[in-house]
Amino acid sequence: MTVQQPAKLSDMPGLPVTGVLYNPRSHRNRDARIVEPDYPVIRVEQPRRRRELKDAMQRFVDSGVELLVINGGDGTVRDALTGGAMVFGDTWPDIAVLPRGKTNALTIDLGMPKQWSLEEAIIAHRDGARVARQPIQLEPMDEKELTRLGFILGAGVFLAAIDSGQDAHRFGAFDSLAVGVTAVWGVMQALFGGDGNPWRRGAEAKILLGEAMEELDYTGTGDPRTRAMLFLSTLTRFPAGLRPFADCPGPIRLAVIDHLQRRLVARMPSILRGKHAPWMEAAGLHRRGTDRIELDLGDKFILDGEVFAPGRYCVTPGPMLNFVVP
Repeated sequence: MTVQQPAKLSDMPGLPVTGVLYNPRSHRNRDARIVEPDYPVIRVEQPRRRRELKDAMQRFVDSGVELLVINGGDGTVRDALTGGAMVFGDTWPDIAVLPRGKTNALTIDLGMPKQWSLEEAIIAHRDGARVARQPIQLEPMDEKELTRLGFILGAGVFLAAIDSGQDAHRFGAFDSLAVGVTAVWGVMQALFGGDGNPWRRGAEAKILLGEAMEELDYTGTGDPRTRAMLFLSTLTRFPAGLRPFADCPGPIRLAVIDHLQRRLVARMPSILRGKHAPWMEAAGLHRRGTDRIELDLGDKFILDGEVFAPGRYCVTPGPMLNFVVP
């Protein structure tokens, strides 16, 4: 009896020229090696510093890459898209993401399997589907920093949630479990903590929306110069079944809490799952959809897991990108 051997990638027709951006520091890449499939048209880049990203992406362009595989977590995706914006212009290759980070919010939104190999991503370029997604484009208005592309931006209580999520990771909770643990802990801190508690302190923020640059109302109690939470994204699905924007349309969706009133916090589990009622707006919960946001932030904020400095930023939709899925 003859045992049929699996086909090699090099023997398969119609597969793309592939470039792999590999982050060895991503959680699920530690102690792992890059396994290059038996495939003749592939290039692997491992930039160690952000200033090397542009050159790495240019080498992909020069190699005629048709599929860009990002091997890492959400932070690696942010850096890859930021570097790619410098060289791809309006002509991006298809993108596949191998979820190797701790939370991998983008791949959850795309409905990706937790375990996906490079070989499977290459084959999916030929046989799979495409999902279009538009990242956030974050442009510093003082032009002193790079314009960055990412998917989730947050300030205020969001920073405390990220710190708590890191604690959850240390105890072995990742992906949706980490998000669920953090959400429960955050509600407890917001309910029973004082205003000095990081979960209740908030961040100084002025928020202007749309082409008319109308300032978002402040309807809660507390200091009108601060917002307890600022959260915006272009994603549609989130870990643990969360729906922070309810049915608010995009392209950029925004959720803001002015002050953590206990009546609002007590209903936070249902709010995070998309519950909306008229009294919530009066209590300081705002959900909006827009195509332009100007932020004047007096405190640090987070974009896809990395902390950035206070300042004035313009947020607009980035390029429409095609992500390969099985």
